[in-house]
Amino acid sequence: MFGIGLPELMVIAVVAVVVFGPEKLPDYARQAGRFARQLRNLARSAQDQLREELGPEYADLKLTDLDPRQAIRRHILEAMDEDDDLDPDGRPVGSTSPPVLARGERPPFDLEAT
Repeated sequence: MFGIGLPELMVIAVVAVVVFGPEKLPDYARQAGRFARQLRNLARSAQDQLREELGPEYADLKLTDLDPRQAIRRHILEAMDEDDDLDPDGRPVGSTSPPVLARGERPPFDLEAT
């Protein structure tokens, strides 16, 4: 939970009791819970509205999909999966490009071409 452990949580609770007082603390906790619930409902309704506006092809859209870091990571992983489709010569399957030479390997020599 946000990288907060039990000791940090206890320090926050003690500071809250000292600052707000034990009689007002339950009231503030209730208000914080209400605010968190409203914020969650607002995010959920925004996500539903975005899905509705974009159409049925984006029905499985999540807000985390809009994060540029996630999008880049997903595209890189897809590209790496495509690289797995290589034949034994190191060429993409179905490619007519010449094979990739290994380190230290000399290219073929054609007397007629030179």
